[in-house]
Amino acid sequence: MAPIIEVKDYTWRYLHTTEPALKNINLQIEEGTFLGIIGPNGSGKTTLANSIDGLIPGQYHGIKKGVVNIRGKEVEDYAKGSLQRTIGMVFSDPEAQFTAMTVEDELVFGMENLGMTIPEIRERLAWVTELTGLAPLIDKPPYEISGGQKQRVALAAVLAMKPEILILDEPTSMLDPISRKQVFAVLSKMKQEQNSTIVVIEHSLENLVPLADRMALLYAGELLFEDETHHFFQRMDLLLEKDVLPPGALHFFHHLIQAGYYNGRIPLTAVDAAEKLAQIMKKSVEEAKS
Repeated sequence: MAPIIEVKDYTWRYLHTTEPALKNINLQIEEGTFLGIIGPNGSGKTTLANSIDGLIPGQYHGIKKGVVNIRGKEVEDYAKGSLQRTIGMVFSDPEAQFTAMTVEDELVFGMENLGMTIPEIRERLAWVTELTGLAPLIDKPPYEISGGQKQRVALAAVLAMKPEILILDEPTSMLDPISRKQVFAVLSKMKQEQNSTIVVIEHSLENLVPLADRMALLYAGELLFEDETHHFFQRMDLLLEKDVLPPGALHFFHHLIQAGYYNGRIPLTAVDAAEKLAQIMKKSVEEAKS
């Protein structure tokens, strides 16, 4: 089966710049995959997201080489607006996406544009407000709620249209830790209940890593490597060299491996790390007694 997203030998350079923003990118994303894309600022992450979504070259001018296929069809070959029925995009600034005066109208807007019937819209609205916990805010203006609530509204407005592919570009960059967890809790439900193809660009990795099936590292416009999440974080030295700061638990176990106290797979969550650390300590105590 062909991947749902295929980026092949892809290079993009914005007009009036000397260096490409992306250089010879090759990436395949299978349907139902949750992919995390990380890398320092200026590495090309947003350019890649906009290329998959068709905003590049649709709304930006530049020089393109290679192809970006969605379900085997080049993004430029989709009729204007049709690709957005397949791909939903959530940006770091939720207010940039708001068009309505109430949360309900914001959630309904996209569904109306898709030509859904009133019964369909009501059913989908009930589903998405329960999924995102927005029912108490349904009558409020989206500009007057908290940052975390705004981001959930922006996410819900996209989810309500049930796109096959969901792309989130730094969705928690403006949020506090509690709001970040709320956003990723919604993504967790989408992964479990809808089997959506999800691509998340994120700097804060604590919530991303446990959900991601695969991870990719972009650096200076190049895709350095992409792999299954457990294998990805075995290359900790390279990640640290490229200014990626992994979650504390992963970083700690990296030091244990370097010191010779551990030689297994690096745990991806704090809970797993605590369990493995307890096993290491128990083994050390038993060895000390023998």
